[in-house]
Amino acid sequence: MRAVCWHGANDVRVDTVPDPKILNPRDAIIKVTAAAICGSDLHIYDGYIPTMQPGDIIGHEFMGEVVEIGSKVKKLQRGDRVVVSSIIGCGQCSYCNLQQWSLCDNSNPGGWLQEQVTGYSTAGIFGYSHAFGGYAGAHAEYIRVPFADHGAIKVPQGIPDEKLLFLSDAFPTGYMGAEMCDIQPGDTVAVWGAGAVGLFAMHSAYMLGAERVIAIDRFPERLRMARELVKAEVINYEEVDAGEALKEMTGGRGPDSCIDAVGLEAHGMGVEGFYDKAKQAVRLETDRPNVLRQMMVACRKGGTLSIMGVYSGFVDKMPFGAAFNKSLTFKMGQMHGQRYIPMLLEHVLNGGIDPSAVLTHTLPLEEAKRGFEMFKNKQDNCMRVMFKP
Repeated sequence: MRAVCWHGANDVRVDTVPDPKILNPRDAIIKVTAAAICGSDLHIYDGYIPTMQPGDIIGHEFMGEVVEIGSKVKKLQRGDRVVVSSIIGCGQCSYCNLQQWSLCDNSNPGGWLQEQVTGYSTAGIFGYSHAFGGYAGAHAEYIRVPFADHGAIKVPQGIPDEKLLFLSDAFPTGYMGAEMCDIQPGDTVAVWGAGAVGLFAMHSAYMLGAERVIAIDRFPERLRMARELVKAEVINYEEVDAGEALKEMTGGRGPDSCIDAVGLEAHGMGVEGFYDKAKQAVRLETDRPNVLRQMMVACRKGGTLSIMGVYSGFVDKMPFGAAFNKSLTFKMGQMHGQRYIPMLLEHVLNGGIDPSAVLTHTLPLEEAKRGFEMFKNKQDNCMRVMFKP
């Protein structure tokens, strides 16, 4: 089959690789009908995620058709149409039973690589390095899905892929970011990043009862989408200081909750931005925490920081004294897809949202390199790229 393989920083190629096979009786083989480039895929593309190996198949946001099942798969049949959670969960450990799927004890055979830094292993993720299991990714014609009864969620026929695809990762990630804010009636929620995850977080914040949502970004087209699609107020941080603008917009109080939908490649301004880029380039700092710093200072006293942008290692120059003295609550983590996808699927089917609004470009798999460059550099107002293998 053909698949998008990582060969180093900014080097992805479409290679011919062996077809996946059933390795465990709880596996299923899925024919991929649609896959998207997620913002966290760019961290791999740019070379910031460790334990990648040349030839690894990437991609984790996808859907498709079941073409083969293992002998212990009970909920799926050949021909079923499914959206697959990017997170792999066994469905039997204590964390899966608590619906904390991204913390699964049993789905990550590469967990020992994580333990050296994190202390404990977390769940496996498709196409996201050997520290997360070394699983082949979804930018391919076919993919093996372990624990398929738990991760592959059946969806109706007759609905375009683009309306369902983002249930795999971006929509539940945004929803979890909003849910972790513990939103109360009348709350103001600020969201850094008006990409797909940020937009879904804004929509979800309104779903959960927020009175005001404020989007912070620097790309006019993305801010326009935040304003028109989800009715958010907007701040362009290249034009004004985001922290001061938030104070003014909230009468000096600050937002009740702040959501990071950006992650480790956050764009910084001035000396601070140069500092982070320089340290990250020479690996003295793995992640650029500009958004985290801004949120710690901007959030109101007693507020909540919800962090859904991916971070991989170490950051510095954090204003932790501000977070401590303001009694801020931090919540974060990889999303629990299996927990949220069925509920969000009903929301889509009931007309509550059309997730395809974030899709701007559709390409064949053979144009993967073009897709990554377009997405990375925001060419042609690119918001999300979908591959049709």
